[in-house]
Amino acid sequence: MVNLTFPDGAVRQYDAGVTAMEVAKSISKGLAKKVLAAKLDGALVDASLAIETDHVIELVTAQDPEGLELIRHDCAHVLAEAVQELFPGTQVTIGPVIENGFYYDFYREMPFSADDFAAIEKKMAFIINRNDKFERLIMPRDEAIKTFKDMGEDFKAELIEDLPEGETITVYKQGKWFDLCRGPHLPSTGKIGKAFKLMKVAGAYWRGDSSKTQLQRIYGTAWATQEELDAHLHQIAEAEKRDHRRLGRQLGLFHFQEEAQGQAFWHAHGWTLYRLLQEYMRRRQTEFGYEEIKTPMLMDRKFWEASGHWDKYRENMFITTIDEEDKTLSLKPMNCPCHIQVFNQGQKSYRDLPLRLAEFGSCHRYEPSGALHGLMRVRAFTQDDGHIFCRDDQITDEVKGFTELLKSVYADLGFDDVMVKFSTRPEIRVGSDEVWDKAEAALKIAADASGLDVELNEGDGAFYGPKLDFVLRDAIGREWQAGTIQADFNLPERLDASYIGADDSKHVPVMLHRAVLGSFERFLGILIENYAGRFPLWLSPVQVVIATITSDADDYANEAADKLRAAGLRVETDLRNEKINYKIRELSADRKIPVIAVIGRKEAEEGQLALRRLGSRDQTIISLDDAIIELTQEAKAPDQR
Repeated sequence: MVNLTFPDGAVRQYDAGVTAMEVAKSISKGLAKKVLAAKLDGALVDASLAIETDHVIELVTAQDPEGLELIRHDCAHVLAEAVQELFPGTQVTIGPVIENGFYYDFYREMPFSADDFAAIEKKMAFIINRNDKFERLIMPRDEAIKTFKDMGEDFKAELIEDLPEGETITVYKQGKWFDLCRGPHLPSTGKIGKAFKLMKVAGAYWRGDSSKTQLQRIYGTAWATQEELDAHLHQIAEAEKRDHRRLGRQLGLFHFQEEAQGQAFWHAHGWTLYRLLQEYMRRRQTEFGYEEIKTPMLMDRKFWEASGHWDKYRENMFITTIDEEDKTLSLKPMNCPCHIQVFNQGQKSYRDLPLRLAEFGSCHRYEPSGALHGLMRVRAFTQDDGHIFCRDDQITDEVKGFTELLKSVYADLGFDDVMVKFSTRPEIRVGSDEVWDKAEAALKIAADASGLDVELNEGDGAFYGPKLDFVLRDAIGREWQAGTIQADFNLPERLDASYIGADDSKHVPVMLHRAVLGSFERFLGILIENYAGRFPLWLSPVQVVIATITSDADDYANEAADKLRAAGLRVETDLRNEKINYKIRELSADRKIPVIAVIGRKEAEEGQLALRRLGSRDQTIISLDDAIIELTQEAKAPDQR
């Protein structure tokens, strides 16, 4: 007999050799229909595995993350079988699960295209309907190599040849087709369901090496239900419409070009948006007691060596040398060592702390060209960076103050759904375990005191200290990591920072690294996509366009524009000889102007404006003087209202 302990603590006895599926059937037929696999002492196994010893057991269904992962894993196997049935001679390579789906890499001389997807999906549905059982088979290593070579599957044979001699070789059959795989798998192909879709085809290299054979990668997505698939596809469609790169071109905000990879060319309207956000952050930081500083972009390598960045971050740094001075300098990838140099000027007392330094620091980091992605991943960016130098007993209050600032800023910018991750010591780090214990404990106490509900993110801290990462959710449900605060007990000591304590002796300050937005470029990309280019009035590069119905109103339009500008509004005129409906359509759909002020002969004669708000077909007739009062109030930044 074996004793199986369930998640609720209940213990049941079964005959040795019982399977998880049989366990499920002993509980209820309904449960057995839902079970896809099991976890024994936390390890995922096939529902058909014979259980010979005592275990803690957990039955896995499609509602569990592991169940969804199995659906995607098996969908990749079904994709591979379908492709080989439809396109004989195609070799299969690898097909892992990825975020929201899966892919499979194939070797075939003729290229695949999206036009092939309908036939492949039809064949996949046929295999799923066939409800073939997944069967696990163990093969001797040499037999497995010969089997796959005889099938013409050279890539699979190579994978097995590279495995250690004593490695257990497992394959999984579904009907007559089989594939090299560690498993586990669903009970049968029918458990996959029909909520899948092939998404795109792309090039790839065998084992990710550009010197090896070029392959073709077919991406797909799979979900437990059709509703979840539909929601995912809707989010993708929304994301495409909101893509900041497309909107950046459409709205004339910025562009990129090959000659300056990873660096944005900001156009007038885009730079207006950039400055508005920066000026807002400057006011907010000043309100919370920060002193703004400016530090050099080039720093001698000795500072980066002392801080530890040279060893940990060298490959991402842009380096230059001055031969006649025998110096090696780096464009700063971050601002931390620079801020310590500012702190180190002049002796500090415990009474001077906390000292809050902020900088809109221009940073440069080498990112591979293939990783660059519009504003989201760049090589040159500006951070709303800040460092708080404080005593140990001030950490909690400083984290609370930062959290208050961050939440307020996010709310002003339209983000109310924020979660927090507590990232602990990484494998590669500086400092002793004793120092890390102290830093992690201090940050956890501060997080609790700040009322933060944190999710543990083990091993993802900075190399110098643990951190709280703030993840916001946008208008279509996507998550973005933006703000952070990090407790650093290491760099201040490494860079000789100190203050005189109440005991008249030297002490090393704690350094809290913090950013609310992070990279301005990336955060602006998030903002553009969150608002789909329809910015609130205070952030819109152009707030009002005055559009005329007839040329008789041109003089009044220019007069009204001047008065609105004098009141501080960003205003343009549209005096083109076009029909007003055409102008409104273009200004709304293409340029996403928040307020269109329509002027005809009547409005000109009576000193009025017909105001139309973006997204509404209604218009309000209002006097120019009242419009100035209303719009200037509405156009104030949230912190100035």
